[in-house]
Amino acid sequence: MNSGPLEFTVSANTNPATDAVRESILANPGFGKYYTDNMVSIDYTVDEGWHNAQVIPYGPIQLDPSAIVLHYGQEIFEGLKAYRWADGSIVSFRPEANAARLQSSARRLAIPELPEEVFIESLRQLVAVDEKWVPPAGGEESLYLRPFVIATEPGLGVRPANEYRYLLIASPAGAYFKGGIKPVSVWLSHEYVRASPGGTGAAKFGGNYAASLLAQAQAAEMGCDQVVWLDAIERRYVEEMGGMNLFFVFGSGGSARLVTPELSGSLLPGITRDSLLQLATDAGFAVEERKIDVDEWQKKAGAGEITEVFACGTAAVITPVSHVKHHDGEFTIADGQPGEITMALRDTLTGIQRGTFADTHGWMARLN
Repeated sequence: MNSGPLEFTVSANTNPATDAVRESILANPGFGKYYTDNMVSIDYTVDEGWHNAQVIPYGPIQLDPSAIVLHYGQEIFEGLKAYRWADGSIVSFRPEANAARLQSSARRLAIPELPEEVFIESLRQLVAVDEKWVPPAGGEESLYLRPFVIATEPGLGVRPANEYRYLLIASPAGAYFKGGIKPVSVWLSHEYVRASPGGTGAAKFGGNYAASLLAQAQAAEMGCDQVVWLDAIERRYVEEMGGMNLFFVFGSGGSARLVTPELSGSLLPGITRDSLLQLATDAGFAVEERKIDVDEWQKKAGAGEITEVFACGTAAVITPVSHVKHHDGEFTIADGQPGEITMALRDTLTGIQRGTFADTHGWMARLN
């Protein structure tokens, strides 16, 4: 098995997008619509471990029809962003945390772990050849990076595969909210659950997202933007919004207190969530990780004790929640507008990511 450092071979795309095409895309990239010229590929076999690290042109991949990923869903992924700073450097936010979470997901899905240093180097290698795809500094645009691992071994037996492939692709991403931050309405799903204790909820695994699609469609039918998941046992404790973690603000001003659902094993340990807990503490707010149920949410929002609610994740950073619907009624959070603490935390976190706020925790890692 290969135990030394992986050497990447670079066979960059010889027919990349023209400057005009790329600039046209970067002017309005949307999310997940366009891809850079290249990608990273690393193979795994039981005998050789992780090997054959390459930067190759972006394009279709060949996969046996009996590949285990296609039948038993053995795959994991991550999501992070590369930002261009005013000084020309290209940076990412806490990529070592994404590397660690990919390893945690791998353990749960019986997939061999990709070493952290290989993960970080793959980001650097792709940015080196596709640097022109990182949007200009000054806005909220970024280059979204999607690393993932799939089981490529052919076979219909139900077992962990012996062969895998790590791939890294990149897609320019526009500002999540155009024309200002827009609060979202949510539907509380009592009928469906995202995950249960002992399951795969704490892993970033495609099956969790596939299982969420029906409930998300139900939320849309009810006129809501997103679904909020409740716990699988009692169907009363709040867990997540879509694929994002939730925060509840009690009170206002300097005496405000932030509460987020505790990590139960069935919800994703978000990197943005963890960062906001730290930033809220830095700002002098009390923070608490605990269970919060629907009844408390509705009653304390109605009494004015819960003054703000927001969701957080890589894509939108922070999304205010304004209105809640469920089988027994609906209610609004405060005046339905983004809250002061919500926006202050968002400004701080995006400022760190953009290089305009001090990075006192050493979260930003240079990729070029």
